[in-house]
Amino acid sequence: MVSNAKINRQWVLRQRPKGLVQPGDLELVETPVPEVKESEVLVRTVYLSLDPTNRTWMNDSEGYLPPVGLGEVMRGLTLGVVEHSRSDRFKVGDVVMPAAGGWADYAVVPEAGLRPVHRAPGLPLTANMSVLGMTGLTAYFGVTDVLKAKAGETMVISAAAGAVGSIAGQIAKQRGCRVIGVAGGPEKCAWLTDELGFDAAIDYKNEDVGDALDRLAPDGIDLNFENVGGDIMIAVFNRLKVHGRMAVCGLVSSYNATKAPPSPNFARIITHRLHVQGFLVLDYAPRAREMVAEMGPWLAEGKVKWKVHVDDGLEGAVDSLNRLFTGDHDGKLLVRVSEEPG
Repeated sequence: MVSNAKINRQWVLRQRPKGLVQPGDLELVETPVPEVKESEVLVRTVYLSLDPTNRTWMNDSEGYLPPVGLGEVMRGLTLGVVEHSRSDRFKVGDVVMPAAGGWADYAVVPEAGLRPVHRAPGLPLTANMSVLGMTGLTAYFGVTDVLKAKAGETMVISAAAGAVGSIAGQIAKQRGCRVIGVAGGPEKCAWLTDELGFDAAIDYKNEDVGDALDRLAPDGIDLNFENVGGDIMIAVFNRLKVHGRMAVCGLVSSYNATKAPPSPNFARIITHRLHVQGFLVLDYAPRAREMVAEMGPWLAEGKVKWKVHVDDGLEGAVDSLNRLFTGDHDGKLLVRVSEEPG
């Protein structure tokens, strides 16, 4: 039994944050790695995905998953390598993703709660946590299935320089849409237009979003891929055309809010016969092959570009998470917890 020799660092939720996560809301504790039982494996975490939804799991409120309990290890999407196995399905050295990962160095996981990771030829392992992982799935099905984007339509994407938004905009371009991104700061806006091929970008930190939309889309907006909520969402919503379509992926502006942000005027749903749909990537996980089949060639040909921001060290995960809400990153945010397998 080699596993008991290992010490496991785990971030444990101590209190419900108010606003941005503060010191003391989570605590980094050390515990021995539990023994690996029959049909279980010991997974060493290599990468931890940091996503806006992590913040919602800390609140004691209704969600698509139950909140993380006080005293429990913080939940998160992870990719790791098998270090010890008592499973017939997984061997030492296999790269895997636990269905229910955590902010920790190690996890003991039943074999039924693991799926193997297939490395894409020519792409780094981080692709499995971003453009070919949950991020890519969210962007792909949000554009193709929820919004049913068609050539010639105008789409506006908020948090467009973020992990999902940056990929969603490029997928919409491949489908023939005119794409306008909303992002914070001139560098991010330049990345969207110069590198990713967006038709236009609006810097919400330095210009009025509504005025910019009136200039860039004077005839109105067909599609909204919504990641932010609040005033930016209202500005887009108020300019949706008759039969406009809105995919609500996230409301990141409200996740640290201590009071509810303003909501759009629902009367427009009636007058403009709008289609507003919320969606969860979990619903599309069984259809991942569809995404890979279309996205793989785009990636190989350089038609879709992607970026990851990797912070080193589990001990900095809380500070890293707050980057999502201050805008201090581009693309997909990951923490490298340990070295990749050779």
